[in-house]
Amino acid sequence: MSDLTAVLRETLERQGVLDDIRGRVRAEVFKALEDRTVERPKVPSENILINELIREYLEFNGYHHTLSTLLHESKQPTQPLDREFLRSEVRLNVQPPHIPLLYGVVSHLTTEQAEEEEEQ
Repeated sequence: MSDLTAVLRETLERQGVLDDIRGRVRAEVFKALEDRTVERPKVPSENILINELIREYLEFNGYHHTLSTLLHESKQPTQPLDREFLRSEVRLNVQPPHIPLLYGVVSHLTTEQAEEEEEQ
């Protein structure tokens, strides 16, 4: 019986089913633990922008379970912000459409840091 269990577990892990189940269980646990009687404070606009950058990054990398948890916990709108609006809000130059904006933010910061170090 343990051989069958091991083969079944390995197959489900390879297919990504176990990760999916774990993610759903985690999200349901968070839902159950959330205190609905306490009113949450209004989310600052900076948080919404940061969450959107993270959302795009998670979607790009296929981190769907993490994304599901982020959206639930942050109460982020289900419809993502317009990418061009987001790009302009974080003041990034034109970014290739297939690369998350967060990569552009990191690239900008590391380039800026390297330029500052060269000047010193």
